[in-house]
Amino acid sequence: MIIPYFRIPPEVKRWLKEAWDIYRQKPVLVIALLGFSAGMPYLLVFTTLTAWLRDEGIERTTIGFFAWVGITYSVKVFWAPVVDRLRLPVLQRLGQRRSWILLGQCGIAAGLMLMSIAHPQNSLLLIALAALLVAFSAATQDVALDALRIESAADEQQGAMSAAYVFGYRLALLVTGAGALYIAEFTNWHITYLVMALLMVVGMLAILWADEPPHQSDAERMRNELLLVDDIMGRPMHLQQRPRWQRWLLSAVICPVLEFFQRNGRFALLILGFIALYRLSDITMGIMANPFYLDLGYSKPEIASVAKVFGFFLTIFGSVLCGVLVVKYGIFRPLLLGAVMVAVTNLLFATLAMVGDLGTPPLPALALVISADNLSGGIASTAFIAYLSSLANKNYTATQYALFSSLMTLPGKFISGFSGWVVDVAGYAEFFVLAAALGLPAIVLVLVLMRHHKREQQNPDSIPEAP
Repeated sequence: MIIPYFRIPPEVKRWLKEAWDIYRQKPVLVIALLGFSAGMPYLLVFTTLTAWLRDEGIERTTIGFFAWVGITYSVKVFWAPVVDRLRLPVLQRLGQRRSWILLGQCGIAAGLMLMSIAHPQNSLLLIALAALLVAFSAATQDVALDALRIESAADEQQGAMSAAYVFGYRLALLVTGAGALYIAEFTNWHITYLVMALLMVVGMLAILWADEPPHQSDAERMRNELLLVDDIMGRPMHLQQRPRWQRWLLSAVICPVLEFFQRNGRFALLILGFIALYRLSDITMGIMANPFYLDLGYSKPEIASVAKVFGFFLTIFGSVLCGVLVVKYGIFRPLLLGAVMVAVTNLLFATLAMVGDLGTPPLPALALVISADNLSGGIASTAFIAYLSSLANKNYTATQYALFSSLMTLPGKFISGFSGWVVDVAGYAEFFVLAAALGLPAIVLVLVLMRHHKREQQNPDSIPEAP
């Protein structure tokens, strides 16, 4: 038998070599591992936790209130300036970014261990407090990690850094989603959360292996902030002569906000409104996803295989597809596509709920709806992250990005707290129709932003310049 010989074209060889040279660099590998660490706690205080609670017979209304634990992610902007500036006494030898990341990782592991020893039927308050510790520590880790990712590589390497981070994060979602369900099926939920706590060692080892990014000296930072604060405030502020707390408040807290409004003018309020509403639909429905699958009669292995493993690859495909669309058509068309698809996907869930009233729907029906949900989520999330990244001023990246990401999730987290009550009162079908309706304002605002962007391109002199 003759085995055919295929010659790889030189262009492909060159591209593969360039890709290998980029992705084998230490900063990129570190960020992939830290992305895994950042993704670990999210589902464990969100949909995986709700699956555990529902599996233990906790009422859906009570489960819905657990969504408010996730609000911690949405208010991290309030302590982001502290993470950016305050030096930790004992861990400071690791550096500003690494010390805060390690502290956050330790808090996550401790919270997950506390959850592993509690039982929902008689220790629900302990589980809630431990989940709150996990969420607070995870949000703190995210603030420092975003700063480390941006500062550890030049602009031309940020694409590879972001890709590595997203891969690590999505892999963690697979482990804490499908992996957790598999472990819970064959052991119990207490062992599941203990295993997840131990997996935080991956991130701890990664941060010890990482290099602290270079920072400006205190004198350089002060000199730059003197100029920047005067420019933003529009008059000499004599920052150096002010008390220390006023210097910190102006440069770390007030100026990042004022700079954004100065750069965008009155349109800044509409942008902030769009940020708050874009993810409202999918975040609202997300908290009840696993209880919905369980109530339809699917087993935990079936949910893990279809909703988690299969969904993982669909989400990655949606992200890759969106990346191509952004390059080809810009940010706003993929934003519009993602908003429309998320709303329509909720209507598919409503249809599945109506079919479920007659009995457990066939597994291919679940796979179809999950495919649409994850594909739309991958497109919407990637387009939205690209949009948020384009909004941040590099002088205030950490604080402004924390502001945007906090505002992105806050309304959805708050409203999703009532999701269990809505299901108990009205039913799953009505809940998903309501979630679809919550996506309509985002569609309208994307169209407004597209029109504004087109007007700016036609009249660039009207665009306010960033300082």
